[in-house]
Amino acid sequence: MPKKFPTAFTILFFLIIVVAVLTWLIPAGQYERVFNAVLDRDAPVPGTFHVVAASPQGFWDILMAPIAGLYDPSTGKANAIDVAVFVLVIGGYLGVVTHTGAIDAGIGGLLRVLKGHEILMIPILMIAFAAGGTTYGMAEESLAFYAIILPVFLRAGYDALTGVAVIMLGAGIGTLGSTVNAFATVIASNAAGVPFTDGLVLRLVLLVLCLAAGIFFVMRYAARVHADPAASVVADQHDENLAHFLKGAGRHDALPEFTNVRSLILILFGITFIVMLYGVIKLGWWMAEMSALFLGMSILIWIAAKFSPETRMNEEDYVTTFVNGAKDLLSVALIIGVARGIVVIMDAGKITDTILNALAGLLADFGHVAFINVMLAFQTLLSFLVPSSSGLAVLTMPILAPLSDFAGVNRDLAVTAYQSANGWVNLFNPTFAVVMGGLAIGRVSYDRWLRFLWPLLVILMVIIIGGLSVSALVSSAPELPAAPAPPAATQPAPG
Repeated sequence: MPKKFPTAFTILFFLIIVVAVLTWLIPAGQYERVFNAVLDRDAPVPGTFHVVAASPQGFWDILMAPIAGLYDPSTGKANAIDVAVFVLVIGGYLGVVTHTGAIDAGIGGLLRVLKGHEILMIPILMIAFAAGGTTYGMAEESLAFYAIILPVFLRAGYDALTGVAVIMLGAGIGTLGSTVNAFATVIASNAAGVPFTDGLVLRLVLLVLCLAAGIFFVMRYAARVHADPAASVVADQHDENLAHFLKGAGRHDALPEFTNVRSLILILFGITFIVMLYGVIKLGWWMAEMSALFLGMSILIWIAAKFSPETRMNEEDYVTTFVNGAKDLLSVALIIGVARGIVVIMDAGKITDTILNALAGLLADFGHVAFINVMLAFQTLLSFLVPSSSGLAVLTMPILAPLSDFAGVNRDLAVTAYQSANGWVNLFNPTFAVVMGGLAIGRVSYDRWLRFLWPLLVILMVIIIGGLSVSALVSSAPELPAAPAPPAATQPAPG
């Protein structure tokens, strides 16, 4: 059997070891920091870097790093435990909603309405999946939809690749253009020290342009396949796919009925995210309040589900479903702590500022446009190693965001560069379980996926580079405080 690429956990723990070794090799150093009222946080003062006593990290520090990444027992500081709890709660919430069949029923109702005009499913479903991607980073949850959607596209005269593209590109482009995604934008903005609403306009523009390009690309391919089945990238599997997918599972009559109760549940589902946005933007909510919101809405949906025998759950069913949903996202919650452990080691070893100083020197001569595109390239390379959006955010933002201050680029652009790079790579990343899992369910080999996808990847990257470059030209970062002036020489008092 071919060797599998290591998981994100293994990669991140290996990086913890590497960083711990570097604390023995890289000189320890620190910047002086002063409070910046514009950033509302302490900021490093350019020109004040100085060497300090070394603090190399050992074996016990390596083992403690993932724990301290969530909660530092030595200081009582909650590093990322609030984010991890939020991830678990939203997993439970999604589990309850999915268990009611409301989402499946909504899709089934849509398919029946569009019968004979199924090509319209492409923009409608891609927009719906993109909404999930941009709001909560829909990824693993999308795997449940393949068995429902693929048979319908095949029955309508398209191929399995069309169905795979609708789901994977819809959710993936939504994540690329994350607006309020707690697993990407919110975490990265928090790590960068800026509100996640900063840069929202650019992210909306990228989302709309990239999604429009993706929809056009998939519709053009689907129309070509519908007119000539031989044009399909998986044409040689057509008969085999028909036999595999059209066995009853996923047929229109097998989809849940779109009842009034399921309609109400979908309305509550949408209201949840509207209330979350209002709470964060207007009321100053953060992870604890958002966790309480999703917990409360899961209970409300459970109560609403009791009004129909098709969706009804007793107390034990509800609790089991919520816990199983949380369990599905347990790896995401834990990986936040492991990734944060890298920063814990770097900070404890006092090499974070040393690396920052070296990178600042390398990027000092770059203009705004060159700087943000170099950062985009750097994040693109890292995304292959760390496909987890939350893991990559916590790993890179504390280091790279301060570089934006030195380059005169707003920190929100660094966040946008990170999420755009990560979202772009995760459309085809072989280390990303969602990509490989979705392709396996759709019976599409990885090489054929690349053959289909590469023109769109080029188009999306051009859009991303263009958006970042224009924003870097027209925006400027708050000026960092200047280095403290040396004390003036004492002068004798007059007279």
